[in-house]
Amino acid sequence: MDNEGKEGSFTIVFVVMLVSIIIASFWDSIPAIKNSAGAVLNPTAGALLGWNLTFGMAVLVLLLSLFMTLIQKYTTDQATMREMRDEQKRLQEEMKKFEAGSKEHTELGMRSMKMMMPMLKMGMRPIVYTAIPIILLFRWFTDYFSAIDFRFFGLLSWFWFYLLGSIIFSSILRKVLKVV
Repeated sequence: MDNEGKEGSFTIVFVVMLVSIIIASFWDSIPAIKNSAGAVLNPTAGALLGWNLTFGMAVLVLLLSLFMTLIQKYTTDQATMREMRDEQKRLQEEMKKFEAGSKEHTELGMRSMKMMMPMLKMGMRPIVYTAIPIILLFRWFTDYFSAIDFRFFGLLSWFWFYLLGSIIFSSILRKVLKVV
């Protein structure tokens, strides 16, 4: 399998993550960041949350999960990812046939490890498109929910509600959209 040039680079991911951290750090000290995000999110996400906090947040989590799943589907080479995942599974099955520490087991382990970096690089590509919007949204959520002090189902903060909801919605969407 030829992966030359398909795995991408960590440099752009690193730069985007650095910019995201800077944006998050200066959220309160540079009003333009907070005000710009608020100008976009208050009439959209804020309107959904104003309608009904639980259902509005569930809709937002669904939309974000859909956005992230579609970005992942169309920014990664799904065919290559499937091939690499299948090869990893095959190598794992073969490794089970040999005693740990044997020459064959070690050799298969090395082949498996060799595939990890290209898979990781391909899997990180969607971060380039999603990191900054997600950081802005999370900072906005933090401000929005700290002002109203609301708990979903009486116990979950917005973050835990988002995390659990995104795991559920993403799992479903990845299966429906056949995303590796």
